[in-house]
Amino acid sequence: MQVSFSSIAQSYGSHKLFHNLDLVIPSGTFFTLLGPSGCGKTTLLRMLGGFVRPDSGRILFGEQDVTDIPVHKRGVGMVFQDYALFPDRSVLANVCYGLHARGMPAEQARSKAMAMLERVGLTAFADRAPAALSGGQRQRVAMARALVIEPRLLLLDEPLSALDVKLRVGLRGMIRDLQQEAGITTVFVTHDQEEALALSDQIAVMDRGRIVQTGAPRDIYTAPQTAFTADFVGGANLIEVQEELSPFEGMRRLRTPAGVVLTACTVPWQAGAQLAVRTEDLTFGQSEIASPGDITGVIDQVEYRGGITGYTVRTAAGHLRVDERSAHPSRLRQRGQTVTLHIPRSARIVRSS
Repeated sequence: MQVSFSSIAQSYGSHKLFHNLDLVIPSGTFFTLLGPSGCGKTTLLRMLGGFVRPDSGRILFGEQDVTDIPVHKRGVGMVFQDYALFPDRSVLANVCYGLHARGMPAEQARSKAMAMLERVGLTAFADRAPAALSGGQRQRVAMARALVIEPRLLLLDEPLSALDVKLRVGLRGMIRDLQQEAGITTVFVTHDQEEALALSDQIAVMDRGRIVQTGAPRDIYTAPQTAFTADFVGGANLIEVQEELSPFEGMRRLRTPAGVVLTACTVPWQAGAQLAVRTEDLTFGQSEIASPGDITGVIDQVEYRGGITGYTVRTAAGHLRVDERSAHPSRLRQRGQTVTLHIPRSARIVRSS
């Protein structure tokens, strides 16, 4: 089922959050609303669930306008950040709740709920109270409860944020498997860019009530259109571009505070634009003498992170970060060392906003 926001406006007092927001979520996709706290992603999710009504505009499920349809008539399953399980009911009773509310006979509901608990690996915990479960187990109960009613839309409100990193990685694989098996259009809210990249078919990057870029995870990461997207999704070095000069050997030449750099990017330059360079794409030159398009700097910080060593290099264009595969300790660069940095030809020109 395709889901659409059409000309959505929403204000809270004098603060205008959305103004004529439009968004289409394709049928059957795992679609992520990604952005920092306060950008409006949870408000959009709650609009889909029927918990918030927009000041103006329409919300469509397929061709059906659901803007004024109440929560219980939308056919939506939702998993909350805090799980929202009934503490006084067993795991099985929690999963059965939505089925009973829809008038399903008790034995049929029990059979269907047990089948869903088996799917999430919790049949042995059916009679336990939620308080007796770990955080990861409670999250799986919440997923089972949301999916057992066979919703036409699944909403996930930062469901992994309360869990430790290792558990989150394991559970996101389960969530993706369940969604793909059911083929349900799913909208996922998160501020975690790694989760968004790992789980999504499509991502909408949000900033202060605006959708600044929508696309497949790889496109969002490799071809950011704005400085905000480049920095928020994966982190990038942003270098001020002062002007564009005449080309050099087929490469575009851009003047920066650290010197002239080269790029093959075809995005037109305009005043205020910046050059975005991923930390893993920025590399060290072979000598302290810069080649055409390279810049020089001094290493200010060295951060060993296992397989990756992160360097912070002070340049005339500001501090730039380099993530390099860790070498033998004898070949690691040292703080205070003068280095050259090679700007990859794939570096992209991005808008300031």
